[in-house]
Formats: sequence, structure tokens, C-alpha cells
Amino acid sequence: MTAVTRRRARPGRKVADNLHAWAFLAAGVACFALFSWYPLVRGIVLAFQQVNFVTDAIWVGWDNFRALFADPLFFTAWGNTLEFTGLALLFGYAVPFVVAVVVNEFRHLKGFFRIAVYMPVMLPPIVSVLLWQYFYDPGNGLFNSILTGLGLPGSDWTQSPKLAMISLVLVSTWANMGGATIMYLAGLATIPSELYEAAELDGASVRQRIRHVVLPQMRFILLVLLLLQIVATMQVFIEPYQLTGTTNPDTITVMVLVYRYAFTVNNDFGLAASMSVLLFVVLGAFSAAYLRLTRDKD
Repeated sequence: MTAVTRRRARPGRKVADNLHAWAFLAAGVACFALFSWYPLVRGIVLAFQQVNFVTDAIWVGWDNFRALFADPLFFTAWGNTLEFTGLALLFGYAVPFVVAVVVNEFRHLKGFFRIAVYMPVMLPPIVSVLLWQYFYDPGNGLFNSILTGLGLPGSDWTQSPKLAMISLVLVSTWANMGGATIMYLAGLATIPSELYEAAELDGASVRQRIRHVVLPQMRFILLVLLLLQIVATMQVFIEPYQLTGTTNPDTITVMVLVYRYAFTVNNDFGLAASMSVLLFVVLGAFSAAYLRLTRDKD
């Protein structure tokens, strides 16, 4: 094959390579569109309809959103969700970081502790919740049995107005902290050892090393996990649904209220979709503002 023939063949070969690449990409794009984009668009459409999937849908416009704001449980659910998110940040965001720092200091059995911390994540979420449901059982639950053995009165953990939300947060923290801890450990492993050595030579204490070495080096991971933590906890559902039900006003969250609208009280998927759209808008606006404020200007 002459040089001229090869030059003429190159454009055709390039087109063929591109077609092959697009063919492989098409399947992934189709799956993403079918299972991500379509449900999103469909949910937005449902938010403006009265739908029970039995009779024909009725276009109601903004009536669903007006009904939401007229429902007393709407503001209760948002308040409980924000309370859960705040408590989850206090425990579920700080505790994994502290655990990661402690485990990273171990010279022996570091692999064992990594596995031990991550094991709850490998359990299905409903299994973790059912396990803690036994712990919280007001009759013969583990926690009340321990209190009784110590001569102390038991507690109605998940039904107590003062303890219900904290009880849910403890379940969520235990079940999900392993993933965050592993990410923190991975970030700690990337910190150059020279920084630790320099801090030790300067006589820095453990607290000073964490403040002046660990936190600056872990800034990006901390910011990303903070955003992910807030987005995830704002969508909490399994813990309040399984442990306290859908009627407890002390623990009803936004996603539990969505479930009530769709499957128990109203049987109106349009009303449930409108609540989901509001949550989507709030989380989207918050994420955009958060990324804008924390963007690295360097």
C-alpha cells in the first residue's frame, strides 16, 4: 500500500473507530437515560397531576404544591429531617473522622480494625435496622436488659419524644460510618510522612498535628463528604419507617411523608411526586451554593 493510499484510508478508519466507540457508549447512555433521566422527567410531570395509576391521570397544575403547604405534617417533616441531618452531622460526620485518625495511628492490627469498622456497611440496610430494633425493644431488648441488670429503669427508645430522633441517628451512624472511615483512611495514607516528622521535630502535640497537618491535607475529602452526608441524610427513610412507623410526628421525615402520600393515606402519586420535586430542588440549590462557596479559587 502506497503512502497516498494509506493517507486516503485514514479518514475512513477514523470514522469506523468513532462508530465503534459510539456503539459501545450507546448502551450505557440508553441505560442511564432509561433509569435516571426518564424517572426524573416523569416525576416532574407527575408532580402536576393527580395520579393513582388506576384511573386516568388528571392535570391539576400547582394544586399539589398548594396542598403540600396546607398540610400541617409538611413543616413537621421538614423540621424533623433538618433535625436528623444536624444530629447525623454531629455523630455521623465527626465520628468516622475521629475513628480514622485513631486507626491510622495504630502500628499493628490496622487491617483488622479497617475490616471491623467497614463490616456494618456490608449488611443490607434493613438488616441493620432490624438488628437495632431488637436492641431498642422496650420489653426484652438488649439495651433495656442491660439497664435492668444495672438496677436502672428501662426506656421506650424509639417512641420517646426526647430519645426517638437520637435513636434513629445512632442506627444510621453505625450502619454507614464504615464507608466514610475508609475514605478518611485513604486520605490519611496520602499525607506525606515528612510532614508528620517535621511536626514531631517541632514538638507538636497530637492535637496540633491534627490541626496543622491532617486537616489542611484532608480539606478536599472533608468538604466532599460533608456534602454527601447532608444530601444522604436529608433523604433518610428506612430508619424512621421501620423503627417508628409512618404516623409518629416526632420522627416523620420528608421521605416518610412521600411514602404516606403515595401508599397509605392519600394514594396520590402526584402529591408524593410534588414532595419529591421540592426535595430535589432544595438539595440541588444547596449543592450548587455549597460548591460555589467551597470552590478552590486557586
